[in-house]
Amino acid sequence: MTDVTSSKSARRPHHWRHDLIELAALFTAVVVADTIAKTIAKGPDGPYLLVFSAIALAATAGFHTWWARRHSHASHAPPAGDTGGHSTVTVPAKTEGEHGEAGSVVPVETALWRMRTTVADTPGSLAALCTVLARLGVDILTLQTHPLADGTVDEFLLRAPADLSAHALTRETAAAGGRDTWTERADAHDLVDTPTRVLGLATRTALDAAELPLALRQLLGRCTLHSVPAVSLTGRPTGEHAPVEGVLEETVMRLRDPNGGTLIVERPYLPFTPTEFARARALVELDARLGHRVPRSQDVLTLPEGNEITVRRADQRDLSAARAMHDRCSARTLGLRYHGPVGDADRYLDHLLSPRFGRTLAVQTTSGRLVALGHLLWDGDETEVALMVEDDWQRRGIGSELLGRLVAMAEEAGCASVYAVTQSSNTGMVAAMRALNLPLDYQIEEGTLVITARLASAPRPAARPQHQEQPQELPHEGVRRAER
Repeated sequence: MTDVTSSKSARRPHHWRHDLIELAALFTAVVVADTIAKTIAKGPDGPYLLVFSAIALAATAGFHTWWARRHSHASHAPPAGDTGGHSTVTVPAKTEGEHGEAGSVVPVETALWRMRTTVADTPGSLAALCTVLARLGVDILTLQTHPLADGTVDEFLLRAPADLSAHALTRETAAAGGRDTWTERADAHDLVDTPTRVLGLATRTALDAAELPLALRQLLGRCTLHSVPAVSLTGRPTGEHAPVEGVLEETVMRLRDPNGGTLIVERPYLPFTPTEFARARALVELDARLGHRVPRSQDVLTLPEGNEITVRRADQRDLSAARAMHDRCSARTLGLRYHGPVGDADRYLDHLLSPRFGRTLAVQTTSGRLVALGHLLWDGDETEVALMVEDDWQRRGIGSELLGRLVAMAEEAGCASVYAVTQSSNTGMVAAMRALNLPLDYQIEEGTLVITARLASAPRPAARPQHQEQPQELPHEGVRRAER
């Protein structure tokens, strides 16, 4: 390491006393010289007076020099602990392998980590942990503190050298006094500060009731969320009822669902803190205060034969129209959709149309008749897609159009994959899934086919321009779309 010392130019400060002394010395010298000159010219003791004047001038000059030095030292002497305007900057010395050409520095590869650890609530505990992280070359980007009764949970976003392993980070953290340490790789999305992220989640929840489960999942990290209704599909009480203030049980929190029932959030690998519980409860309370809300945007599609249909979001207000569509569907269509007794199909509709369990897209004709439904369902930490198209409207590209829109919604929600459960004989659903051009996994058991599409490797679809007025071609059997 090389020490580089830089200082400000040492100018001698001017003071009025210093100027007055110099002026008095000059005036005295002039008076003495004038007196001596006149005396030498007029009197016989000129040589003696000349010697006396030389002694006086020397004494004056000596006094002036002593005063100037004393004043200068007193003005510039730094107080204890001060460097007198000088700063010392330590920079890495050039070593072979760290620098390439002159003036160029080889960048160090880094990785982002999220780390959570519990430290004692005593002065200096956090400082000791930060000192260890600095010694490892770790940069602390953000820090949140979660007070507990017996300590403090510190949550970090770290930029660390790429060769630093999670095991080494945990070991060094434990040596600095951290316990119950948890680490996870982070990405660029975690660089958003917590207040901004929470406000964004609150905004999304305020615009769409179906966003609450997603907002809770993104707020709390990797967790499983179940919405348990107060009454089962068969009309029996489920026994799930949470108090208004909710319940926190380490890795499980129970929150009262504004629509009835209970929201159960589980995170077995990491206990919830009271701070996280308060944030989740605030989001649920916001949802309850805003009441029923679903975006009312809709798109108009033109089918190959020229008929126009409308695709829009649906909810429980469409329950009567959905039941009427069920009455017009054949037993085969209902069986392919619900994989059970056809008579029980209507029981699922109220559940499927609830924004608490996911999002539903409806297709209706120009006369207002509902002819197709597409569901994106939050199933714990997984996501299911399901379709049903009325018999007379099948094989026209409606199912493929709905599936493409549902998958785009899943990508926007940050889902890693979606799955569809159908029968192996349902060639239409299989073809629609294959048309997504996504990696697919197939699992068949006793005639039931589960197709999983992985979304993480697929690029997100570009947002449609808001100013578009002309219809545009779609890849689904020539269906054309114009936004309205």
